[in-house]
Amino acid sequence: MKSFAPKDGSGEPPTRGRKGERNFRKEKRSNETHASTTYPAAMLFHKGDGRSSRLCFMGHALMENRNGLIVDCDLTQATGSAEREATLAMIARSSKGKTMSKARVTLAADKGFDAESFVQTLKAQKVTPPIAINARTCQTGTIHKTAVDGRTTRHEGYAISQRCRKRIEESFGCARTIGGAAKLKVRGGSPRPRASSRSE
Repeated sequence: MKSFAPKDGSGEPPTRGRKGERNFRKEKRSNETHASTTYPAAMLFHKGDGRSSRLCFMGHALMENRNGLIVDCDLTQATGSAEREATLAMIARSSKGKTMSKARVTLAADKGFDAESFVQTLKAQKVTPPIAINARTCQTGTIHKTAVDGRTTRHEGYAISQRCRKRIEESFGCARTIGGAAKLKVRGGSPRPRASSRSE
């Protein structure tokens, strides 16, 4: 975070030394006005209200629900729409060159994926979206309108998909505790062009 400095070159540099200090008090920082001097592609991101922001990338995984196997993964910049964009790209890659079965493909996901444009794109690709409904109350006091309709939620498969989708947490937990992903010492993006599931 000490490398996150104003893009215009203003601001105080860290003090000299191996662990130089930097005073961030009363300094409003954002991705629009600031960038990392050591790795400019990393972006400031926080996972929820009240959580601290960090410079990071986002890792995404696509899981096959029946057996809990990860079938694709991706790395993107940490933006507000990165999860949905990466998911669409992974679905396109996983179905490329394969003959789709007569059974309709489904994609279960958490509340962060309950966006009208995302759901409509899935339907256009003939993918049923049993996505968790985001019924949060907006700052204006109105309840968020879900993009998932009753044709999806009325089936028994909706509840089954919501239970199965949580298995992906086991993959992330295993990667952190056994695979050493709790503190990855890597940086950089995917060699594939970024397209424009659960994410960690």
